[in-house]
Amino acid sequence: MDHVASSAPGARSVPVCYRHPDRETGVRCTRCERPICPECMVSASVGFQCPECVHGGGPAHQHTPGGGGAGRTMAAARPRTVAGGPITADPRLLTKVLIGINIALFLVQLAVGESFTQRFEMIGQAYTPLIPGVQGIAQGQYYRLLTAMFLHAGFTHLLFNMLSLWWIGGPLEAALGRARYLALYAVSGLAGSALTYLLAAPNAPSLGASGAIFGLFGATGVLMRRLNYDMRPLFALLVINLIITFTPGFNIAWQAHVGGLVAGVVTGYAMVHAPRRNRALIQYGTCALVLVAVAVLTLVRTGQLT
Repeated sequence: MDHVASSAPGARSVPVCYRHPDRETGVRCTRCERPICPECMVSASVGFQCPECVHGGGPAHQHTPGGGGAGRTMAAARPRTVAGGPITADPRLLTKVLIGINIALFLVQLAVGESFTQRFEMIGQAYTPLIPGVQGIAQGQYYRLLTAMFLHAGFTHLLFNMLSLWWIGGPLEAALGRARYLALYAVSGLAGSALTYLLAAPNAPSLGASGAIFGLFGATGVLMRRLNYDMRPLFALLVINLIITFTPGFNIAWQAHVGGLVAGVVTGYAMVHAPRRNRALIQYGTCALVLVAVAVLTLVRTGQLT
C-alpha cells in the first residue's frame, strides 16, 4: 500500500517513497510498483527498481529456474544507483568526509594564520604580504586550483557552504554513487578555479567550495529533470544564489560559480543520461574532457601572465 501526502481532505494525493515517507516522488519500482525516491532507485534494464526487489526480498521476489533446485534470485547482480554506481550502506559518507575536510582545514587556517591561507588560496600572480617572492598559479603553483576549493574566508562563509553541501550533495551522492559523485565534485571545483584564474584579476585571491557546490546544483537539476521532479524549488534556490553572486558588495568570485555550474550540468548530464552500454566510459570520459578544458584555460592564462 502506497504512503500518500495531501494538504487537505479530497486534495490530490502525492506518492511518497515507501522507505522514506517524508520524500515525495513520481517514480515507481518497475517490479513491485511502489514509489521510490532517488536514494532508493536502482538502475535496471528498464526503469528503476527498489532495493528490496533487487535483493529478492520484496513483493517482486522471484526465483529463476535451474541451479540444481536451490534457486537463485533474479537480482543476483550487485544493486546499482541511477547512474550505475554501487549502492552503499551509508549513501552520504563521502559528503560527510568532504565536510570534515573543509572544517579541518578551516581550523588549520585559524591555528596557523594568514600565511597558510595565502600559500594555498586561488591567486593568479601577485606579491603576498606574508610569503616572499611572487606567488600564484602563473608561477607554477597549479596546486592552488585544487587547494582553494577547501579553504574559506570566515565562519559564515564556511557555514553557508557546508549547509549547501549537505542539502544538495547528500541526495546527489546517493543517486550517483561515491566514485561518480567525487568525480563530479572535483571537476566542477576545478572548472570554477580555472575560470576564475582566466577571468579574474591576477592579484585577486579567491577561495571556497562554492564552485564545486554550484556544480552539484547543476547536476541535481539534470537529475531532477531526468526523473520528472518539480524543479521549481531548485530553480528558486539557484536564482537566489546567482543574485547574491552578482550583487555588488558581496565580493564573490562569480567566475567560480559560473564555471562550476556549467561543468556540473555537462558532467551531470553524462552521469544520468549515459546509456547502460559503455556507461562508465561515457561518464568518466566526460569528466576527462572537462579536465582537458580546465588544463587549456589554465595554460592560456599562464601564457598571458608570463
